[in-house]
Amino acid sequence: MTLSSMVVSRDWQEVSVLECILGGLHMNVEIETEPQRAMARLTNSKIDAMIVDCDLNGTGQFLREVQQAGPRANTVPLVIMGGTHGKGEAEAMGAMFAFEKPISVEQAVRTLSAARNMILDGRLRYHRAGLEVPVTLKGRRQRHVGAQLINLSQGGLQVHVDDGFDARDLLRASFELPGTKSSVKADVEVAWSDDRGNVGIRFVKIPGSMQHTLRVWLAQQYFAN
Repeated sequence: MTLSSMVVSRDWQEVSVLECILGGLHMNVEIETEPQRAMARLTNSKIDAMIVDCDLNGTGQFLREVQQAGPRANTVPLVIMGGTHGKGEAEAMGAMFAFEKPISVEQAVRTLSAARNMILDGRLRYHRAGLEVPVTLKGRRQRHVGAQLINLSQGGLQVHVDDGFDARDLLRASFELPGTKSSVKADVEVAWSDDRGNVGIRFVKIPGSMQHTLRVWLAQQYFAN
């Protein structure tokens, strides 16, 4: 899965360094020299990471607009570069990461790698893999009911139950991960349910080894798409 980035700068020497580093991190790069055009592109397309040269005229207003846009901007994290701006200023502008000009390749690689990892962690945390496998649900009164798994994430799963199982009685869930010899068994609780047999389930307690296996499996499904 290739991520997207945008560099807002006219410093072509620095831009060329960033393009090289971002390409090595498997991130597509778009270059904008005008903050206004960058804002238009940001609000109309998905940009995972944005690098702003604070020495460029108009970036102060641009960064304020980005902060005001909030979730609509869909950009994480905001990375600032600029030789005349300190760390405190960068944080005030909403920067999650910051580095200074002239760009140190070693520092930029470290900073942008951390940013990329944050983006991927966020995506994988909420990624839901759709699949159809049987699930066994167990109630507090030791009743076992078969269900069909609809989708799965790091935090829980959605299932469909045909026989009117009382979702409020739910205690545990277990199922096999397709394509592996691993199974997931976890203490769970109901997050929501409807009158058509659909139940949203949240993991409450899951062994560390199973949680790791689940994360790896979900990551494999994510990057296979």
